[in-house]
Amino acid sequence: MVWENRVTRILGVKYPLIQGGMAWVANSALAAAVSNGGGIGLIGAANMPPEILDQELVRIRQLTDKPFGLNIMLMSPTADDALELAEKHRVPIVTTGAGSPGKVIDRLKPLGTVVIPVVASVAQAKRVEKQGADAVVAEGTEAGGHVGDTTTMVLVPQVVDALGIPVIAAGGIADGRGVAAAFCLGAEGVQVGTRMVCCSECSVHQNYKEAIIKARDRSNVVTGRPTGHPVRCLKNKLTSRFEELESAGASIEEIEKLGTGRLRAAVVNGDVEWGSLMAGQSSAMINDIKPAAEIIHAMFDEAAGVIAKLPHFVF
Repeated sequence: MVWENRVTRILGVKYPLIQGGMAWVANSALAAAVSNGGGIGLIGAANMPPEILDQELVRIRQLTDKPFGLNIMLMSPTADDALELAEKHRVPIVTTGAGSPGKVIDRLKPLGTVVIPVVASVAQAKRVEKQGADAVVAEGTEAGGHVGDTTTMVLVPQVVDALGIPVIAAGGIADGRGVAAAFCLGAEGVQVGTRMVCCSECSVHQNYKEAIIKARDRSNVVTGRPTGHPVRCLKNKLTSRFEELESAGASIEEIEKLGTGRLRAAVVNGDVEWGSLMAGQSSAMINDIKPAAEIIHAMFDEAAGVIAKLPHFVF
C-alpha cells in the first residue's frame, strides 16, 4: 500500500508518521532512526541548553539525509534560543506546544519550514490555522507527558471538521490498529511517542523502557492538574506523592518543586520510583524493544491489513 496524502507531501516522507518530541528522550539519535525508517524524527528542544541543541542539530545531519524536525515547547525559558537555532540550521519541520506559535510561524515559514502546532482543543486548532500553521497535531488525553482533557477518539474528528489544513492524530497510538483508526477519524497522519521510547535507538535508561513494557491498562495516572499543566505518567512513588499533595491542597509552588528534575532522573538515571516516567496509556500495548524502522514498517503493514478488511464489516 502506498501511503500518499497531504501529510506525506508536506513532509516529504514515505509514511505519515511523526515521532513525538519528548523532552530528555527525543535526541538526534532517535530522531535520525525514525527519519531513516520512513517517518519524521523530532529532536525535543524542551529546556535543552542552546549549545547542546546546536550540537544535536549538527549531529542529526550526520546521521540522516532524510527530513527531520524540532519540537519547541513555547513555555520553556529556552524557547527563543530554540527558535533561533531552528532558523540557523534551516530545520525542515518544527512542531510546537504549550503556547501560541505565532512568532514561530512568522519567523520560520518564510524560510520554507513546515510549522505544525500540537493542539488539544478545537479552539486552539482554529486559532493556529488562522495564524498560518501548515497542519496540526490533535493530541488526545491518552498521550504521555503534558495532556489536555479530550480523548483522541473525540478530539480528532472535531478538529478535522473544523479545519482546512491536514490533521495528524496523537494519543494512544502504538500499533497499526491505531493508525487505521486515526485515518478512519479523518486524520492524515499520526504522531507516536511512547512506542518510540521502546525502540533500540532510543537512549533512555533501560529501566524506563522496562517500566513501559511492564505497564498494564491501569498503570497510568495524570497529576499536576492544580498547576494548569497536567502530566500523564506511569504510577510510582512520585505520582503517589503528587496525589497526596494535591489532595491536601498544597500550593502550586510546592507541587511544582516536587517535579523539578524528576524527568531527568527517570530518563538518565533510571529512577523508576521517584523519577517522572512520562508515558501514554498505550504503554499497556507495548511488549518489546525493536529498531525504529521495524516498528514503523510493522505499524503501517498492520494498518494496511486492517483497512483492507474494513469492507467485510459493512453489511
